[in-house]
Amino acid sequence: MKECNSCGKCCIKYGDGDLSASKDDIEMWELFRPDIYRYVRNNQIWFDPESGKPLTRCPWLREEPPQGTNSVRYSCDIYRDRPEDCRHYPSLIDEMQRDECEMLEPHDLLKPRQAQQKLDLIMTDSRPPALYD
Repeated sequence: MKECNSCGKCCIKYGDGDLSASKDDIEMWELFRPDIYRYVRNNQIWFDPESGKPLTRCPWLREEPPQGTNSVRYSCDIYRDRPEDCRHYPSLIDEMQRDECEMLEPHDLLKPRQAQQKLDLIMTDSRPPALYD
């Protein structure tokens, strides 16, 4: 398994209304990050602050200029204060496969338990280990 290469597939797929934020995230934003909190409506995230309509893409996802490759890369403007859903992704190898995550390598699919253990190590600072049967 590779480290995240910032391909943005997860952010693009889930950043259009499929994300949620914890109550703690929302309360923290309200108190300390009003720039983020203005995109919250009724404890749901990523709404246009002016119209109140749901956004079709995370407002914090930024496309980075290519640096020596033809692949587009992305960054997150609120990475340190991102929602819990974002901090916990990816959690399972099946999820990564479904989402075409570029961290996966062919041998990860042949040995999913080992791949899950490696993923849990990579994600140690972001989330608890996943329960994998």
